[in-house]
Order: sequence, then C-alpha cells, then structure tokens
Amino acid sequence: MLTRRHFIQTSVAMFSAPVAMTALPRSGAAQSQWSAWDARVTPAGYDPATTNPWGLHSRFLPVRVEANSGLRPGDIHVDAVARYLYHIEESGTAMRYGVAIARGNLYEPGTYDIRRKARWPKWTPTADMIRRDPGLYSEFADGVPGGPANPLGSRALYLFVGNRDTYLRIHGTPYPRSIGGRASSGCVRMVMPHINDLYEEVSTGATAYLYPAESYLTAAS
Repeated sequence: MLTRRHFIQTSVAMFSAPVAMTALPRSGAAQSQWSAWDARVTPAGYDPATTNPWGLHSRFLPVRVEANSGLRPGDIHVDAVARYLYHIEESGTAMRYGVAIARGNLYEPGTYDIRRKARWPKWTPTADMIRRDPGLYSEFADGVPGGPANPLGSRALYLFVGNRDTYLRIHGTPYPRSIGGRASSGCVRMVMPHINDLYEEVSTGATAYLYPAESYLTAAS
C-alpha cells in the first residue's frame, strides 16, 4: 500500500529544482466543436510557463524538473500535500503541474491504471455523489454533455484498478481557482490548458500513483 512516508523518503531524489523548459475518437456534432472549445478555454498567446489569467500561485504553473532515473517514463505521480502532479519523461525529467484534490475523506490514494482517455468528455455523477447530495446532483443523473462548462472540462484520464472503473479521473475543470485546494468529489483537477498539454503526452496503460494527503509531511521534508 502506498504511504505518504514512502513517497517522501524518495521524493527529494525524485524531483529537484526546476530546469529549463526546452484519444479516444468520438463522432457527432460535439466533436466538430472540439477545436472551438479548445480555443475558448486557452488564453491568447498561451505560454504554459507564464500564462496565468486564473490568478494561480506561480508554483502551480507547469515546469520541467529533474526526476529520479528509477521512475518509469510515462507514469504519473500526484503529491497530494504539495498539490503537484508529475508526469515522468524519457529524458530523466518530469513535467510538474498544479492540481486540486478531493475534499475531506473523498480523496482516494492508491495505484491506478490509466485505461481510457477522452476529449471533452460527458460527465455523470456517481450514485454515491447523488446519495450524498441529491439536491446538487440528482438533476444531472442522466449525464452532462461535454463542453466548456462540463465539470470534467476539456480532457479526462480515467483511472482503473484492473478492469474496474473507479470513477476517479484526472481532468480539467471550469473552476481553475480551485487549483491548490481540496475541492472535488474524488478526482484530481487541473487547469484546462494544462491538462490539454498533459493529455497529448500520456498513453493508456500508464500508471497513476496518488499519494496520501497527510498534512504532517510536506514535499519539501
């Protein structure tokens, strides 16, 4: 079982100071709008390292960092305390992004397989979400079509354990100011242009490691 302590014992060696920056098909009318939607959520002149109309803390902007050579390229590691997602690259580096994680006890650390990717996905609240807060979620029980206001945003990576869909996702969000906090009902959120970039680099079959969010340890320990 993954523990936060296990991650921290190796994280200083995994990720050091920043270094210089050097799908599933879908048919129908919605697909014809994907490019327009991408343009709508991507700021003009977008530069991932500097563009920040969302008012994020600067540490949550994408940056390339050095990675431990023992980590498998292609995999994802989520540091739930620092609110960072790392995507390991072939070059011995990792791209680091700011994220939001689930509120309260809804965050589920563990090891997951990325079995599916989707652009502008449909969102359907889970039965647990509807049961916890029927006033908020019942009206969406049949699902919400993809689009800029959809809770899954522009891209989603679907997390499985074996053949079981956990209903956990790494996804975009129409609420970028939540980045750095605890806001979702279980998923890991990213700014939409950031996950658009990540999506292109992640392959199905990669592993996502979601580490615990104990507050008594930090990524700088």
